[in-house]
Amino acid sequence: MSVLDTSVVGAARARLRLTQRRMRENNARFGAWFNRIMPKGLFARSLIIIVTPVVILQSVLAFVFMERHYNTVTRRLSAAVSQDITAVTQLAIAFPTDEDQERIKRIAQITMGLTVDFLPGERLPPPGPKPFFSTLDSAFTGELAKRLHRPFWTDTVGNSNLIEVRVQMDGMVIRVFARRSQAYLSNSHIFLLWMVGTALVLMAVAILFLRNQIKPIEALADAAIAFGKGRDVAGFRPRGAREVRGAALAFLEMKRRIERQIEQRTTMLAGVSHDMRTILTRFKLELALLGDSADTEALRKDVDELQSMLEAYLAFAREDVGEPPVLVDMARLIEEVRFNAERHGDKVTASYAGDPMVMVRLDAFRRCLANLVGNAGRHGTRIEISGTRDERWLTIAVDDDGPGIAPALREDVFRPFFRLDEARNQDSGGSGLGLTIARDAARIHGGDVILGESPLGGLRAAIRIPV
Repeated sequence: MSVLDTSVVGAARARLRLTQRRMRENNARFGAWFNRIMPKGLFARSLIIIVTPVVILQSVLAFVFMERHYNTVTRRLSAAVSQDITAVTQLAIAFPTDEDQERIKRIAQITMGLTVDFLPGERLPPPGPKPFFSTLDSAFTGELAKRLHRPFWTDTVGNSNLIEVRVQMDGMVIRVFARRSQAYLSNSHIFLLWMVGTALVLMAVAILFLRNQIKPIEALADAAIAFGKGRDVAGFRPRGAREVRGAALAFLEMKRRIERQIEQRTTMLAGVSHDMRTILTRFKLELALLGDSADTEALRKDVDELQSMLEAYLAFAREDVGEPPVLVDMARLIEEVRFNAERHGDKVTASYAGDPMVMVRLDAFRRCLANLVGNAGRHGTRIEISGTRDERWLTIAVDDDGPGIAPALREDVFRPFFRLDEARNQDSGGSGLGLTIARDAARIHGGDVILGESPLGGLRAAIRIPV
């Protein structure tokens, strides 16, 4: 292959690749546009799946009927009437006397169903307005023009039961009245009415059945959302189609497993903490009998630290999973936490914007917010609490001016018993469960605790839960 042939082939391949890339881009843009305009709900999408084939089927049937049957029959009827009118005009030319005209009128009335009048000395009236869309007018006028080689005037709009035709003859006008049903398939609207009416009835029945099938799915979604927010789902039961019932049963089984796992963990931790508290009580009694010394004082501090850690373990074990959600004035709760923090010597400011009434588990949420404020107070000198509530979310941010936490460690601090050696002072107290308890409390409400940079220069801990 020559160098020229190689370059031509290479250019052709480049154009082909460019065309393919443009086609893919156009397909991607069309797909994105189609996804934007399509409804997002299952009911609306299912309705489109049902309605679209029905509409297409009815449209095809109507087109086939109008084009193949209705128009064909109308043209043939119009052709028959135009032939009769042409025959009348030919008879009038062949037999021009008054006696012959009376005979022609009787023949047309009896054999053709036409009412014929001879109007001597008259002319054709001016053309009248034509209908915007009329199969009869276009078909009938066309058939007359093909057969009747004389000036004529038609009126298919006036009297709804009759068609009037006037033909210009030498010195007179022949006026012919024909029934509309002779040239027009007059019962077509009945077919269309039945077709559209049955389609509407079928779609209404389909919509009702579809709505009944969608309701169990909506109930399952509401139950899952309520359970995710830590609320009770009493009254929910599987119903609907077999697949929907299977999903509902799987959800209930998952709910029971989660609750059983939480209950087992709570029972285990509570039992361990209770046993250890009994041993600590014996330690305290034995230390009291030993008297005061440097060694016993150090042991007492260790026992007190272990006692505080056990209290934190018990709080972590309880987690308030059995606490029912109630409506809480969030602005008042934030003010209460601010007041308690100031009693311990912290400098705290608080603000709230939005509807203050929020459905939460009061004790769990209070402990979540108090843990975050206490954590900020141990490592900073200034604390700001700001709460906002919109249509979907409640967000409470706790900011401090402390040393903060490195981004790489912000997820690690939520692990139980995790302690920072550099960013936070290990001697400042705490059991390593404060942030863990706070996040667990937020998550049983369907939300989370997120750490980030604070405008004060330290750490921002933001609680975000759905409302």
